[in-house]
Amino acid sequence: MRKPATILLLIGLLVPMCGLWAQQDSLRQNPAQQNYAPQNPAQKAPAQEPDPATTIRVDVKLVNVFVTVTDTHGAPIGGLTKENFILKEDDREQTIKIFDRESALPLSIALAIDTSLSTRHDLPLEQASAKRFAHDIVRPVDALSVYGFSETVYESHAGYTPDLKRIDESIDHIRVGAATALYDAIYVVSRALDHRKGRKVIVLITDGGDTFSKVDYTQAVRAAVEAEALVYSIIIVPIENSAGRETGGEHALIQLSEDTGGKYYYATSAAQLDEAFHKISDELRTQYLLAYYPSQHTSFSEFRRIGVQVVGAPDAAAYKVRHRAGYYTVKSE
Repeated sequence: MRKPATILLLIGLLVPMCGLWAQQDSLRQNPAQQNYAPQNPAQKAPAQEPDPATTIRVDVKLVNVFVTVTDTHGAPIGGLTKENFILKEDDREQTIKIFDRESALPLSIALAIDTSLSTRHDLPLEQASAKRFAHDIVRPVDALSVYGFSETVYESHAGYTPDLKRIDESIDHIRVGAATALYDAIYVVSRALDHRKGRKVIVLITDGGDTFSKVDYTQAVRAAVEAEALVYSIIIVPIENSAGRETGGEHALIQLSEDTGGKYYYATSAAQLDEAFHKISDELRTQYLLAYYPSQHTSFSEFRRIGVQVVGAPDAAAYKVRHRAGYYTVKSE
């Protein structure tokens, strides 16, 4: 009576085995079917490399724009808000991600003094005025370094410091040279400022001539723009020489100051020199920071232009707005 049960048990064992033999035979006849075998969920498929021809480079660098706003008399305008500014890059409006009043942000100031023979009579006055400026502007969070330039460019005491005594000593130790390497000075100082954080300012005291530089004006202004440095030029004009002086260097300094968002001043006396320093100090206390991520992620232009407009404030149409002209998408070596 147990034979039927034994036969049924044998049939139950043979049926799955026949199915397995049939599956193996099918795979031998159709190897392509092996590609559809289920994968271990823990094993991830290797990531595919992007096609270089379709890859788009995205520039996500935050662009900082330091802005000075003045009225018709040149007095700085404070108290503006983020909503008072329209910011554009290459005529495309940008979203302002960071807005701040810059009076609290640390300053790195490079004070570069022309010590060529043409300025030797005015040098003591320049040194005295520069000291007063340093004592007026430098706070514990700020740092200032003194540079002298003639046929060479040198840092009077190495490093940036908030120590007013050390700054005074640095100003006292600059010495008269021969020629004027003005563009070299702008280039060297800009490269030194490039790696510093916060606001970066170059204050030039010079008669505007260049007679000895190894770099040209284009290289100098590019270095300043890449460092995001505002250039303030104080152009010393001796009254007795003003009628026949060479103005090419002056025009270059004026353009440089405008392109970087700074300003230029003429000084023919110690009083005017002090006034120029005082105005620079006032401006640096009332600047604004506008920062944005460019909405135009790809660009064939090496230089992108920046525009800033003030709106929604009394007499806004009459305000003078100064800022750097733009920035380079790729830095020079």
